[in-house]
Amino acid sequence: MATINRFADLHDDITAWRRDLHEHPELLFDTHRTSGVVAAKLREFGCDEVVEGIGRTGVVGVIHGKTNKSGKVIALRADMDALPIHETTGAEHASKTDGKMHACGHDGHTAMLLGAATYLAETRNFDGTAVVIFQPAEEGGGGGKEMVDDGMMDRFGVQEVYGMHNYPGLKVGEFATRVGPLMAATDQFTLHIEGLGGHAANPAACIDTTVVSSHIVVALQTIASRNTDPLESIVVSVTSFETESKAYNVIPQRVEIRGTVRTLTPETRDMAEAALTRIVENTAAAYGASATIEYERGYPVTKNHADQTAFAASIAREVAGDSMVNDDVDPVMGGEDFSYMLESRPGAFVFVGNGDTATLHHPDYDFNDDLIPVGCSYWAKLVETAMPA
Repeated sequence: MATINRFADLHDDITAWRRDLHEHPELLFDTHRTSGVVAAKLREFGCDEVVEGIGRTGVVGVIHGKTNKSGKVIALRADMDALPIHETTGAEHASKTDGKMHACGHDGHTAMLLGAATYLAETRNFDGTAVVIFQPAEEGGGGGKEMVDDGMMDRFGVQEVYGMHNYPGLKVGEFATRVGPLMAATDQFTLHIEGLGGHAANPAACIDTTVVSSHIVVALQTIASRNTDPLESIVVSVTSFETESKAYNVIPQRVEIRGTVRTLTPETRDMAEAALTRIVENTAAAYGASATIEYERGYPVTKNHADQTAFAASIAREVAGDSMVNDDVDPVMGGEDFSYMLESRPGAFVFVGNGDTATLHHPDYDFNDDLIPVGCSYWAKLVETAMPA
């Protein structure tokens, strides 16, 4: 594995930064401490410009190379926010805030990009400008969109943008990516089913919302099995079913159903929303009930650009070796708001192995610090290769 020697020297420091962030998790846009730590370190490293408050609590650092004959500007992005999960790792650096933890490794992403930033600011062995982006609110808040909408790409002249996420189950330092859709569009729905409540002993006098809603839940599965091309990918999941009554002998007047729809193409996304609306309204009507549908489109598909993906894979091979890079991995049906940055500029998103650890979003998950030299080297080599001095 051809990691940069400087990151072996910095490994302990970067690990300490990562574990400090892990101890102090913050949610969504409330990353005030994290953003402050990031901004202070970027200034300490000697970044030419450090700007806070982009996309509410995002931070951007600018590092100029020794020369700028190329005029190129390459951006690297890390996410900073944690999750509302109670940590059970028992680690010495475990979260100090009950009910919040870095269960997705964003502490590691931030630390690795900080490590790359300190190296790039030290060496400046490139011709152009490197922009390091530290984003809040990836976990459902759309911080990537907020930063783009705040004019970040134009303000810093970004021409290409790259992102990275750790991946439990892949060997430490193993890379995976693909051209085109890598991660899914993530939409969510809330269904309000209204019937006629009453005594459980007299269902004939009621319109039983639990029966109606149960038929809706089952019927929604036909979106994948009978409405979608078998060669396309889609996941429709009902994740919550709540009635207004907790009594054993009451047929509830109302039921609320929540869930998600995940797709990889705009056509399948449009079809799924239309099919869900048709199925819910008509199934409810068939039983004499009514339905109100709230359908919210979330993150779009994370779609990698061809040239930038090929380039990212070549850098990964340089760092990890040919056998440790899969550039045609199957898409993942999770979502990622780096998608907004990829809609704004060409770029690529890659996965890098976290080893045999608990899965993402699990209370036993922890970022693998052995990954730090690999991730830092990937970022540094990407900049130096894209903009050779």
